[in-house]
Amino acid sequence: MPSVYQLKPKFQALLRPIANRLAAIGVTANQLTVVTCLISLALGLDLAYGTRQWWMLPVWLFLRMAANAIDGMLAREHNQATRLGALLNELTDVLADAALLLPFAYLPNWNPAVVGTVIVLAGLTEMTSVVGQTLTGIRRNDGPLGKSDRALLQGILGTWTAFGFAVSEWIAPLFALGLVATVYNRARHILAIKEE
Repeated sequence: MPSVYQLKPKFQALLRPIANRLAAIGVTANQLTVVTCLISLALGLDLAYGTRQWWMLPVWLFLRMAANAIDGMLAREHNQATRLGALLNELTDVLADAALLLPFAYLPNWNPAVVGTVIVLAGLTEMTSVVGQTLTGIRRNDGPLGKSDRALLQGILGTWTAFGFAVSEWIAPLFALGLVATVYNRARHILAIKEE
């Protein structure tokens, strides 16, 4: 199934000079991972309870994708890969995802329980990938709503909201269904690999 994730190699190629420069001045993958998570937490809380400047969400989601790609390159291409880094990468991703989805619970007509379900399912998609990697040695990033696809959708919704347009209450249940399909697709491929 097509996914924004398929654009990652080209995106990384564009970002490689930045990663090389950061490595040269001593920035580590773990530092970038933690800082990216902290900014995501701060923005999520601000959108939910503070200024609610929704235009910041699509801007940050793009920068976060870039930072995630760069921290991966720092780890792989500059000999910074560690078990702590792998752990931080997985945990901070799920935490940041939850923080950046939380503000949607405060949109008019959106059911907070459904948004909560979306947050849990988003975490479950990443858990499925991690378990799959443990079982097969291959990480599945299938869609339709992998991390990059979710970021694109959230960015669109954030932009729509920033311009003052109402977002249909049906988007959240559809979001949840897309995440269920994502978990199913990943699990199906994982089990197929295991049986070979």
